[in-house]
Amino acid sequence: MRNLFLALFTLATTLVQAQILDPVSWSTSVEKVSENEFELISTATIDFGWHLYSQTVPEDGPLPTVFTYEEAEGIEFVNGTEEPKGHTEFDNTWGTDIKYFSDKAVFRQRVKVSGDVAMITGEVEYQVCDDERCLPPNYVTLDFPIKAGATANTPEKEEAETTPVITPAISLDTDTAETKEEVYTETTGTKAPKENKGLWSIFIIAFFSGFAALLTPCVFPMIPLTVSFFTKQSKSKAAGIRNAIFYGLSIIGIYVLLGTLVTAIFGADSLNRLSTNVTFNIIFFLLLVVFAVSFLGAFEITLPNSWASKVDSQSTKGGIVGILFMALALAIVSFSCTGPIVGTLLVEAASKGGIAPIVGMLGFSLALALPFALFAAFPGWLNSLPKSGGWLNTVKVVLGFLELALAFKFLSNADLVLQLHWLEREVFLAIWIAIFGALALYLFGKITLPHDSPATHISVGRLGLGLLVLTFVVYLIPGLWGAPLKLISGFPPPINYSESPYGVGNSKGGVSAAHSDLPEGAHLGPHDIISFHDYEEGLAYAKKVNKPVLIDFTGHACVNCRKMEDNVWSDPKVLNVLNNDVVLVSLYVDDKRPLPDGPENISEKSGKKFRNIGQKWSEFQELRYKANAQPFYVLIDHNEENLTEPSAYNPNVQEYFNWLQKGIGNF
Repeated sequence: MRNLFLALFTLATTLVQAQILDPVSWSTSVEKVSENEFELISTATIDFGWHLYSQTVPEDGPLPTVFTYEEAEGIEFVNGTEEPKGHTEFDNTWGTDIKYFSDKAVFRQRVKVSGDVAMITGEVEYQVCDDERCLPPNYVTLDFPIKAGATANTPEKEEAETTPVITPAISLDTDTAETKEEVYTETTGTKAPKENKGLWSIFIIAFFSGFAALLTPCVFPMIPLTVSFFTKQSKSKAAGIRNAIFYGLSIIGIYVLLGTLVTAIFGADSLNRLSTNVTFNIIFFLLLVVFAVSFLGAFEITLPNSWASKVDSQSTKGGIVGILFMALALAIVSFSCTGPIVGTLLVEAASKGGIAPIVGMLGFSLALALPFALFAAFPGWLNSLPKSGGWLNTVKVVLGFLELALAFKFLSNADLVLQLHWLEREVFLAIWIAIFGALALYLFGKITLPHDSPATHISVGRLGLGLLVLTFVVYLIPGLWGAPLKLISGFPPPINYSESPYGVGNSKGGVSAAHSDLPEGAHLGPHDIISFHDYEEGLAYAKKVNKPVLIDFTGHACVNCRKMEDNVWSDPKVLNVLNNDVVLVSLYVDDKRPLPDGPENISEKSGKKFRNIGQKWSEFQELRYKANAQPFYVLIDHNEENLTEPSAYNPNVQEYFNWLQKGIGNF
């Protein structure tokens, strides 16, 4: 009886695992806003336990939901596709907050129509996951009837041949969501804790950047001049303190206004998309390189002299107007030193989105304004200030090196999005080692730059800073051989985006990391396991070495696939089996690389060419094994027959090991 129960349980488990899942259904409608303006509404109804990802997800995270619309004459798409707030939770696998939707999600696209337009066609690409599995990317055609009598087809999962316009995501804020239809019930009135944490980090970084700007040759010498101005203008000590406070507030107001303008121009909700936009990341990289070269002494970035002259003439009028123009004169005259710092802050804050540019400028201006206001209110404190000198240029050069290092973070972002592998982890770290190594030599006096003062010795403070930078360089070097470098986590590319996942010439699990040792067509997979990404190549190699084949249906954006690799495959006994007893064939169902023309790359279901490699392996899994969820593991022999029942997500190490042993035993 017990054996019968176990057999039935195994059969039921297999049937549950091997099924075609379709947990999301899409419907469309059109809402008329004005005579020639409409909202295209796409509604996703999501089965219980499943979730659909947002249009904006972090780099190296899960696949986002992407809406595209067919271009046609007389159609103008306004802004991006709006989405509800959904849920945002920290995901340990990706190491960051991930936004997703459950139950129901409604997306809206505003469009202006002129002329004879009866129907607008679009497409949505999306991925859904539950707690144990993820499905490969899916494509659904969306039809929106604009004119009465136009018939919309039921959204189908098919190959849509369109000229798409990819529209960026716009998240609905709480107030907007409440004024829409009741489908926006997922909106919440609270922000994710991570957002507040991000704003605080921007504020703190900006605050210390303001102090750094204060110690530059364009700003520091202006403190005595400012104090002299207020001493002459103020008739009493109380008036001097009052004027100094207003002066400080004026400086803050000018820079906060700049942050507000950046937010208004780009849009508070659209700024965070810049972090994954290739064009903007390259532009940011070039900007920061220009700022860095300026700080290193190649040239100065200045505003027109006429601006400073006009503003300075207004500052002599006295009173509140004169103080306001005095603050504006400070911002303009010191621009050659503060401009690169402000530009860097705005670039970094813009990639965070929301009101981050405003918060950044508030922190920067507060640090910049405080010393000016305090010394203007209490001029006697000036005696405690160090004298101007060559050390001010040293501060400026150090900031130049830091900006140059930060620039490569944005170039790395672009490389990661395009998956070009030009700036892999080892190359990135080598660049940083070179930059900070040069900074250490500069601080030790071995390198001099154009505006440096001649010196016969270096100060104790400069020596201490040089030793600190040299220590950081030494800390970076082991990263080339696989050290995690937790102090700079988030700046270099992830460890798996490298020439070798565990460093130059290193390995884990007893497999050599040198690519020259790999069989033809093989790659180094997780934990340096030899893996094939093509089914036929892997099967041919398995026949050659007389081992069974382990087919691993996986995905780059599959959360539970990473959990299995990190927590189950890393176990020594499982890793030993994967290294020595089977041939691993990892088929990525979300691989976006295109396929060459050929009969082998034509879909059996649609008769059309596959969009990409991932779609080919997704259909292969669906047709042969009647399943479309990942992770999905199949052990087969050389005749492509199953050696045991396929296995899905199973975090129990011993059970997974037993499953492998059973299949290998049957082989």
